[in-house]
Amino acid sequence: MIIMGTAVKEIKELKGFLPRSIVYAEQINEDFAEGIAGFYKAVWKEREGGLSMRQKHLMVFAIACSNNNTESAVKILERLHKFGATRAEINDAMMIAAWTGGIQHFTDFSAVVLKEMEKLGY
Repeated sequence: MIIMGTAVKEIKELKGFLPRSIVYAEQINEDFAEGIAGFYKAVWKEREGGLSMRQKHLMVFAIACSNNNTESAVKILERLHKFGATRAEINDAMMIAAWTGGIQHFTDFSAVVLKEMEKLGY
């Protein structure tokens, strides 16, 4: 039986599920899981004057695309939809990904992402 610490519980409530990194860390050590959950909270916390959740997700979307991580990009695209990202913002993020990751990665991830965008109504 796994006993969740405070930070782990907060992440589960926030996301509705536990990210795999926290699940695996918790299987190793409760303090390790708390540390990863704390890091997760620090990154995704909204701060006055900081990036909005939409902006943060646009950034990680562009990074996922530039790393040719299409599975992650599609999951993030769903979150972008939830946070009200526009098609123009997503297109900009994809073009930035092509710029930083190379045009070959763009051709690899764009078909999958464009198909998901169509499913989401963009």
